[in-house]
Amino acid sequence: MSAISGVGTGFFRWDVNTGVWDKIAQVKSIAGPTMTRAFIDTTTLDTTGGYRTFIAGFRDPGQITLSMNFEREGYEAMKLDFEVEEVQNYQIVLPDTDSTSLMFEGLVTELPLNIPTDDVVTADVTIKVTGQVNLESGSQSGSV
Repeated sequence: MSAISGVGTGFFRWDVNTGVWDKIAQVKSIAGPTMTRAFIDTTTLDTTGGYRTFIAGFRDPGQITLSMNFEREGYEAMKLDFEVEEVQNYQIVLPDTDSTSLMFEGLVTELPLNIPTDDVVTADVTIKVTGQVNLESGSQSGSV
């Protein structure tokens, strides 16, 4: 397998009203998910070898940050997700031969609008992922 470019990657959100994946337009970059795992120190005074010992703790699915050019429809969808209390379903679809997708639930936690004097208006949406990120082959959203 060879490396792939991010060009052609799609970001989608599930529309509960229509029952289809809606593509969020004008996404410039996606950072995350920033998954981490906690650890629990199990070292005791009689641990042998002089090394600390650990066991696995909870996993944190992290967050996703979308950097996107302002486009009314996409911003409005993210603002709607920010305003509600329920988790939303999202999907990132990569442009590889397997149409690899990362599907997850999340809550929009930040929605800053950036309005510079000499550049395009942008929004950097932050989504806190809740639960497991599922790695799938084949896009659930249809065509990217």
